[in-house]
Amino acid sequence: MRKFMVIAIPVVSLLIFIAIMLSGDLLKKPLGDDDNIPEAIDELIETIQMEKWDEAGIKVKELSDKWKRIVNRVQFSSERDEINFFSMSLARLEGALLVRDKVNAVLELKEAYEHWNQLAN
Repeated sequence: MRKFMVIAIPVVSLLIFIAIMLSGDLLKKPLGDDDNIPEAIDELIETIQMEKWDEAGIKVKELSDKWKRIVNRVQFSSERDEINFFSMSLARLEGALLVRDKVNAVLELKEAYEHWNQLAN
């Protein structure tokens, strides 16, 4: 029994760690309407293209809140750089909205979308 436990505990631990590390793609999928990042990015791009800056500011805050909920789920299965790059894109997006720069705002959203796609890949 002791020999079985000596072998089983490390093997089971390794399997659990591997499952956590490979679960990022599953964990980044939306669990409800309040954490759908790609949909929020698409809506924000449309809002910015129509130059509804006040509404865009609200949507950026919502996108940031969604990101804060999701980052807790994917932090162990995604590269830290991709998480940081997505966060930086959101920060630059807020700056572009502050000066009402349509071009840079859309560029930052497209970049954020690419970082989103690279999470857990």
